[in-house]
Amino acid sequence: MSLVIRMARAGTKKRPFYHIVLADSRSPRDGRFIERLGYYNPLLPKDKTERLKLDLEKCQDWMKKGAQPSDRVMRFLDAAGVVKRDKRNNPEKAIPRKDRKAAKEEALKAKEASDAAAKAAATAKAAEKAAADKAAKAEA
Repeated sequence: MSLVIRMARAGTKKRPFYHIVLADSRSPRDGRFIERLGYYNPLLPKDKTERLKLDLEKCQDWMKKGAQPSDRVMRFLDAAGVVKRDKRNNPEKAIPRKDRKAAKEEALKAKEASDAAAKAAATAKAAEKAAADKAAKAEA
């Protein structure tokens, strides 16, 4: 049985309120849970203390027993200093299409320029080697 610390939605239509619960990962989002660990009210301003209430000791105890917090709950625990959250990679899709296209074209131009420089260097090296071989033949 894998345990997860997650949010269960309560509240009415367009007025969200979430209970932070410990549940079996197979149970439905708003369904059966083992223990209620706190609540989150996203409608309140961020500076209010009533926006989030979380029993950190219970969370730590359950995490020691193997419970895994969800992404959002992990953010809450990281803000509280209980657990360290890894930085997430923001995918390229977050960049607008025009900017992605411009960046791709710049990268292509840079690659072509570096290829041309490498080709010129190789040609110069080959010419130098040929001149050295010719000088070696002339001496012999």
